[in-house]
Amino acid sequence: MTTQPETRSVPKPVFTDAEAGAREFPDSSSSARHYNYYNPAKRKQTLYEDTTVEVQPDPRHYLAQGWIYGFANGEGGYPLHWTKLKAWGVDEPEPQRGIGTGGLHVKNWPAHGWHEFRDPNEEWEQSLYRYNANVVRQLTQNIENARNAKAFELWNPNWARFVERNVGAWMHIEHVLGLYVFASNERSAPTNMHNTALAANSTRKIRFAQDLALYNLTLSEEIDGFDGSAHLDAWDNAPEWQGARKLTEALTAVQDDWGEAIFATNCVFEPLVGELFRSNLVMQSAATNGDFVTPTVMGAGEYDYAQRDLRWTVACFAPLNQDREFAEHNRGLMSGWLRTYVPQALEAARTMQPMWSQSDSKPPTFEDSLDRAKNRFAGICADLGLDVPEELKQ
Repeated sequence: MTTQPETRSVPKPVFTDAEAGAREFPDSSSSARHYNYYNPAKRKQTLYEDTTVEVQPDPRHYLAQGWIYGFANGEGGYPLHWTKLKAWGVDEPEPQRGIGTGGLHVKNWPAHGWHEFRDPNEEWEQSLYRYNANVVRQLTQNIENARNAKAFELWNPNWARFVERNVGAWMHIEHVLGLYVFASNERSAPTNMHNTALAANSTRKIRFAQDLALYNLTLSEEIDGFDGSAHLDAWDNAPEWQGARKLTEALTAVQDDWGEAIFATNCVFEPLVGELFRSNLVMQSAATNGDFVTPTVMGAGEYDYAQRDLRWTVACFAPLNQDREFAEHNRGLMSGWLRTYVPQALEAARTMQPMWSQSDSKPPTFEDSLDRAKNRFAGICADLGLDVPEELKQ
């Protein structure tokens, strides 16, 4: 005789559509999560715009109650005079609020041109981390492959001395500019779009400095006699580095003008000194000295500047030279900055000239390299709508 298993009485699940994730809310689809309180650059809003535009409103744009915080001297929010540059509408007075003024609807408030800026790189937090993680991953693979293939044993000894002093010294510039120019000015810009672009530029600089530091440690392990601390002596004492060091430190000392600091760094220093060293010296010299690895490391920093940093900088400053109210003011200001910093950049470039003869296999001549840097700089001036300064003929 068989016995039937006893059936236990347990509660049966009853779905009520109240469970987490069961309901479809009106704004839960990706297409519904677009904001419409700003004008997108193209037909539809991008994720970059939704995460940056008007995230930081101001009393001229939507912040109906005025700034909800301020500095000790009474100024509120993001003072527009933290740069001498001007964008249309900034001279219009802020709405005066008081008893009976109500909310002062935004359509009646003076907008200003600063809010027209959009970063063509469309970088915000997620894209920023993904980009830098991909670069580090690729560099790590390149260096690991070179280590496994014993590629560092092929280096010309004089080239190893060149790299330990000069490539290592460049990390100081990336670190200083990333931390004390871009990061320190990140809070000073007038909109969240500017602040995000500055923060992204800062992280790329600091990441590249770290790339060079880690590369220096790898070379110290892989090459007999490689002095991983030689870059300190080069940066502190080598005459060929003191011009670049002087200008780098001067860029960190620009007072009370984030626009001047960023313009001088990305529009003057980088093409006339940065690309001159990275591209026209190191990357041109490495292969003929048996080194196929360093150009991949330097190339990452070069790509950062050419394809990201310069791109947003031109998009930021060029429209100010065609501003509907302050074009002449801005053009005069930027031309003055060129007259101030171009001679200093050319002086720094010329003090680096001895480095062109330090390796056994020589790169193109210094004058040819400098001419390429000058032509590059002239093209940037054209993109900005500025005349090439006379100082470039030095």
